[in-house]
Amino acid sequence: MSLLDSTHQTVSNPERIAVIGAGYVGIPTAVMLAHFGHSVVIAERDEFRRESIRSGRSPILEEGLEDVLAAVVQSGQLEVSDDAVQAVSGAKFVFLCVATPMDDDGRADLSFIDGVAQQIAHALRDDAIVVNKSTVPVGTMERVKSLINRAGIRVVSNPEFLREGTALGDSLKPDRIVVGAEDREAAASVAQLFASTGAPVVVTDATTSELIKYASNAFLATKLSFINTMSRLCDQLGANVDDLVRGIGSDHRIGFPFLSPGPGWGGSCLPKDTSALVAIAADAGLNLDVVRAAIESNAAQQRHIVAQVAAMVGGSLSDKTVAVLGLTFKANTGDRRDSPALQVAELLLDAGARIRSFDPTVATSDTSSDVVNLGVCATLDEAVAGADVTENNSECTDDKR
Repeated sequence: MSLLDSTHQTVSNPERIAVIGAGYVGIPTAVMLAHFGHSVVIAERDEFRRESIRSGRSPILEEGLEDVLAAVVQSGQLEVSDDAVQAVSGAKFVFLCVATPMDDDGRADLSFIDGVAQQIAHALRDDAIVVNKSTVPVGTMERVKSLINRAGIRVVSNPEFLREGTALGDSLKPDRIVVGAEDREAAASVAQLFASTGAPVVVTDATTSELIKYASNAFLATKLSFINTMSRLCDQLGANVDDLVRGIGSDHRIGFPFLSPGPGWGGSCLPKDTSALVAIAADAGLNLDVVRAAIESNAAQQRHIVAQVAAMVGGSLSDKTVAVLGLTFKANTGDRRDSPALQVAELLLDAGARIRSFDPTVATSDTSSDVVNLGVCATLDEAVAGADVTENNSECTDDKR
């Protein structure tokens, strides 16, 4: 039985649900809820994303997502709107899935959350439950509640734990569901929406729920930084890092996930969430030295890779051609946000190297500022032809990272 077959159930009491934001969190969330039998409308300002969804095409690269999206759009379970106010009208549950980027101080920028809360406040039905899936600092649920400022409207924290590239599977079969609210009836109502997943539910207060998300990502970042630190030590001592990974990952207390050495961690979550958690702790008078060390170790890993590449060509990268393979922050995604591969490429350029690059998700016609100087090639063979050295960042090729 496939994952879709095992989770495809018609709920006895389908709800009207609005999802605000058609991004890497909003789309899988909306598709999952529609797949479970609820009536979902997703609100999105970007015309390309709206039209893609209407036509049954996913605007984000996620394994298996497009087929399910097309099915729920065709069945009428999922609709799309350019108007958040219209979308929430009549909805019992309103999911906030908007961006919370990092500001210049390393804190979460809540302007999108604030804007949506103010925009939809007057249009919510009297018994609506507003569910926040965006990653936000402690106290944000109270902030949203005060911005909406309507008696009877309940606000619940429900952080997402999706991995880009496997977001659909993570939505349909999550490890756990976390729901945080002072109103336990509202928390139970939100938890019931995910009953078809069969996942265990952690019900807690909003403060703890908001902190769980940051703590989870900080732990994963620290685990990655640890194995990258060990990989640098292996290089110094002449040890085999792959054997080291097998030796420690086989311990069930440690495990293999997030234990693969590479160019460092990046993407839309780990960099901003670790920085935000450090800021949250600092505001509370605590120094998260372990998380700070993980952040510094991540930067050190990229410098180490550049030093390794330079050593392979005699110590200097001046006028050397480096083939950079993989530009996204991880395999099986088209997301280049805070990609360690791009950060390594920038360091290579700073060291005087010429770069030719290949990534199956990046077109040669792409003139975005992050890749315009990276000599994007149409094929892997074109990128490596005549290169002095190859620097492999991902599993986008037949070679492992």
